[in-house]
Amino acid sequence: MEARKKFFMDCHLAGRKYHDADEVWDKLKVGTVLHLEHEPNNPHDPYAVAVGYYDEEQDEMYRIGYIPREDNEAIANILEMGWTDIFECRICKINPDAHPEYQVHLTIKIVRRKKEND
Repeated sequence: MEARKKFFMDCHLAGRKYHDADEVWDKLKVGTVLHLEHEPNNPHDPYAVAVGYYDEEQDEMYRIGYIPREDNEAIANILEMGWTDIFECRICKINPDAHPEYQVHLTIKIVRRKKEND
């Protein structure tokens, strides 16, 4: 049996207090799927990868933070090359008592492509 996903990396959610995480804080749970988007024109970091939460009830995407600068270059390069569906990002830990930069931890996995005969 082949694995459907392979571990790529884990990290904390950077910049949480500067973005919209507080607006959806009560909806963020362990296991919540998040969206990754490379921002090549970000004035602070050309490898910036935004992390978003899609609220189905509001039909709205909320930017809740970023992949930390020290961890984002490989992901940014892969996303830039058009592989936008290769990663699955989920919340793996929430600690509301920690410093805001370390309250949310993420796990990013590579998703296996479906084969032609699947």
